[in-house]
Amino acid sequence: MTFRKLPARYFAFALPLIISILMSCLVSGVSTYHSIGGVPEFFSTWMASWGFSWVVAFPVLLVVLPTARRIVFLFVEKPSGH
Repeated sequence: MTFRKLPARYFAFALPLIISILMSCLVSGVSTYHSIGGVPEFFSTWMASWGFSWVVAFPVLLVVLPTARRIVFLFVEKPSGH
């Protein structure tokens, strides 16, 4: 199955979108499991927690990512072309 890729100008939006989805899913799952354990309502509680976490994580990541990038470049050489 092939599909058209988004133009490169969407990279700055797509990267935080994917990172926030993955990270909020993993962190909310670990936190939910730590809080309530493997009870029958774990999955529904996790999904509710994930939804709330993602709503917070995505806009925060949009704001924080440029600062994080600058901090990293204090310690790591910039790739060519940046």
